[in-house]
Amino acid sequence: MASFRDRFLTPKVANAMTSPSAIVAVGAGAAVAIAVGLGPIGAVAIGAGAWAARVLAAVPRNPTVATVNPRQLQEPWRQSLAGVHAARRRFDEAMTGLRAGPLRERLNELGSRLDVAVAEAGRVAAAGNALQHGRRRIDTNSLQQELAQARAMPPSPGNDQVIAALEAQFASATRLDTTIQTTWNRLRVLDARIDESVTRTVELAATQQEGDELGGLDTEINSIVGEMEALRQAIEETGGTPGAALGDGPGTEPGTATGSGTA
Repeated sequence: MASFRDRFLTPKVANAMTSPSAIVAVGAGAAVAIAVGLGPIGAVAIGAGAWAARVLAAVPRNPTVATVNPRQLQEPWRQSLAGVHAARRRFDEAMTGLRAGPLRERLNELGSRLDVAVAEAGRVAAAGNALQHGRRRIDTNSLQQELAQARAMPPSPGNDQVIAALEAQFASATRLDTTIQTTWNRLRVLDARIDESVTRTVELAATQQEGDELGGLDTEINSIVGEMEALRQAIEETGGTPGAALGDGPGTEPGTATGSGTA
């Protein structure tokens, strides 16, 4: 998320500083001050306060970072995302004892980027959960039986089409298995990197010493966010839409090559 400085130095805020409404706010504030007997100094102070309030109102707000509740997911995605949320809470706990100053300000900014990483982890986990839900609807055991029966029958154009359709379903199941396992493996690595970054933050907060380590944390968190976004986009292209199939029954977990359940 953008810092307050980045949101303040925008054309919208610059226009608000010289807008007619800001000028009117200054005049109205000064008039009120004079009317209640605060004198010229009070008029200036009230007018300046009214102008500042108008300008601050124009500062864009940071967008709310939506998060996925781990309880909406099935295993193993639930446990993985719960670990990410636990790491974020450890970050907040480390900040409680940190004195005001440049280190705290920089760690606050780092926390904003960490929020984005946590949100992306949730979207990845939700997408993986959706893929897993879709995979469990492919009953490969039944497919195997149907395929064996079709292959035992005499060749014919119709039977060849049946075999091709069944083989295509097997291919889909195989691709889903590969995508789910790959997603799970990469998410585990990124989760571990988040946990490591938070641990380093806890150490910095405990020593309250700013140095090159903080710059390295910035780079690491930004790298994690970028990789999370790329991973989420890749699995969305395969049909694993975040938010789909949340809270459904148990599905095929990573590492399982054959599905269960029927469509």
